[in-house]
Amino acid sequence: MRSSPQAPDTAATDSATVLPQQAPPTAQVIPLPKSMRVLHWLTVLCLAMAATLILLRAELEGRALRQWLMEGHRHFGLMVLFLFVLRVGLRIRLRKLPPGPPSPLLMRLAAGATHFALYGLMVALPLIGWSLSNAYAKPVYLFGLTLPNLVAPDEDLADTLGTWHLNAAWVLLALVILHIGAALWHHLVLGDGVLHRVLPKKAR
Repeated sequence: MRSSPQAPDTAATDSATVLPQQAPPTAQVIPLPKSMRVLHWLTVLCLAMAATLILLRAELEGRALRQWLMEGHRHFGLMVLFLFVLRVGLRIRLRKLPPGPPSPLLMRLAAGATHFALYGLMVALPLIGWSLSNAYAKPVYLFGLTLPNLVAPDEDLADTLGTWHLNAAWVLLALVILHIGAALWHHLVLGDGVLHRVLPKKAR
């Protein structure tokens, strides 16, 4: 009796044709050096504290308390400037950072422009605030040291610097919100692992 043809072994065929799965993009992203990540989150903390203290000052009464809040605002603002200098020095020392995931040219240009504006304001805003205090004939302290005056006392200049300081603060806030939104978009929509470059190791 002629034997009937055997059905092909689909399991063997399927196993032979299955391609190896690619790792998710987040697994391929190399995080920034730990020192850069630490400075990044310290800057975030100082920005948040500077904003919180000055907003609290506007809502509270009591001369001593308001003065303490203003001093705290100044210290955290100057810490942003100090951390920026450290970041620049570290960036020069590290020379080349691990590359991020590939992205379109326009996206890279937009990210670069946003970072450039953020860094510029992180320098300009503390310097304007420092000058503003000097224009009001108020000394500026950091780590217990009296910093040199950037400008001479001048009420008209103080009014101008106060306007600049406020406007720059609003622009910085808008850029921070844009920066956070872009990070969440990369993480939740694109899933390309950009956010993992700056997250602490345990959070990844």
